[in-house]
Amino acid sequence: MARTIMTKQLFAALVLISALLTPGAGRASDHADPMWLVEDEQEANITGLFFFPEGDRWVAILDVRRSLIGPPPYNLEPFEYNIHLDFHTKLRFDNAEDVARYGGTIVAPEGIAPDATIRIRLNNDMTVKEKSFKGLGDSQDIQVYSGVRDDPFIFPKFFNVNVIAMAFSIPKSAFPADAESWLVWATSKRVSNGEQIDHVGRSNRTQLGRFEILNPIPPSQHVAEIREKGETRAKVQQFLAQWLPPLANLNQLSGFFMRHYDSVPDVMVFTTTRPAGFPNGRRLQDDVALLTCAQGDCPLQENAFIDTTQWPRSTVNDKPLSSEFPYLAEPWPFKPQPAGATGPYVYRFFARPIVQIGIAALVLLLIVRGVIRWFRRRSAF
Repeated sequence: MARTIMTKQLFAALVLISALLTPGAGRASDHADPMWLVEDEQEANITGLFFFPEGDRWVAILDVRRSLIGPPPYNLEPFEYNIHLDFHTKLRFDNAEDVARYGGTIVAPEGIAPDATIRIRLNNDMTVKEKSFKGLGDSQDIQVYSGVRDDPFIFPKFFNVNVIAMAFSIPKSAFPADAESWLVWATSKRVSNGEQIDHVGRSNRTQLGRFEILNPIPPSQHVAEIREKGETRAKVQQFLAQWLPPLANLNQLSGFFMRHYDSVPDVMVFTTTRPAGFPNGRRLQDDVALLTCAQGDCPLQENAFIDTTQWPRSTVNDKPLSSEFPYLAEPWPFKPQPAGATGPYVYRFFARPIVQIGIAALVLLLIVRGVIRWFRRRSAF
């Protein structure tokens, strides 16, 4: 019986290690993800989703293409971008932990589906190629902006660079009259086959390593996927703790093991019953790295110190925001985009055969060491 349990744990460890070493597994979202996009698909990378009120209008902003410094034209035509809104899913606001971490409690996450969708495609010069506003009224009064703007992410690594922004100013009358609270998320897809490439909901959620699994699937499937992967990763954690303590104690692995509060779909909650601001939507001035760290997810906060010598850490955008639509700061001057500067540089490193062989050998040695220790302990009884 013990041998069977150990074998299952070893297999689970091998599965996770293989996943971590396989380039195709790195499917996450938000700013620096997906990590493995090829050069000509960088425009599918979603870097931020914002939703906030402005007078009698709602503002939704979707940014794509991280670390942009080069001038247009870009490779935008192969992709479709969607902002989805769910008005029907029931939300509660009586759980203080959920409100602080996610903006509220989603009662039946498996029923999440869009009631309204803003769909947009851009030409390579960033002019609008196609747009539609399914499920929204007063569509003729929806203002649309597309173009290059300063990256509004409050994070040193992404200062002094631009993004491609799609902004929408929507009259509040376009929403259902009885809408008080709703969910928001966004996706990018390939036009050629409809395959979903990137997903963003609550900011700094799927950018966390343990949520790379959510990128290609709809929010209605997120909780089931998190729980399934959580069971496998718990077995890995148990195996490492018992047989490979040095690995089990690596802080870096904490980003891959699920936590008790993780079984929540990656969507943005917004309610008119509470003040706007992350995690109740997201404003351009919200410092999400700091705010999510306060609830236990601190990789971005730590990296903000690692990636710069500046102290104290900046808590505001690197350029003044505009007071007029689209509210984003003006772009930084264009420069030649270095070849590979925003491509899958990590992929290129790990794609080298010598690197893969070295990592595989190290992992194999650690596993063999653990197996030997296990057999020695069994022989001692």
